[in-house]
Amino acid sequence: VQLQASGGGLVQAGGSLRLSCAASGRLSFSSYALGWFRQAPGKEREFVAAISRSGSTTVYADSVKGRVTISRDNAKNTVALQMNSLKAEDTAVYFCAGGYMGFITRSEYEYDYWGQGTLVTVSS
Repeated sequence: VQLQASGGGLVQAGGSLRLSCAASGRLSFSSYALGWFRQAPGKEREFVAAISRSGSTTVYADSVKGRVTISRDNAKNTVALQMNSLKAEDTAVYFCAGGYMGFITRSEYEYDYWGQGTLVTVSS
């Protein structure tokens, strides 16, 4: 299973970006809960958002709640992260992750597969 994240870039504060992550390989995509994490320079990787296998349940970090929406398309094996009202503190490398589990979690240790990361830089 491979995850490929894309969509990062440079954006001004207050702007928007849409990250996408495509899964490939021998997998049943709808059997995987999916998440987005980020790691800012000099900081630990942190949870951003997660979505259940069906897409019916989502959870967000308090720092992004109301500004970020996670969604998935099981027919296309993709998961997206729509980010609005971006702030300088959102600057980080963003990683998508997948876990073969029937629940969603903020814990990075529960996820089995990781994308390579895409850099988001928000200028103030």
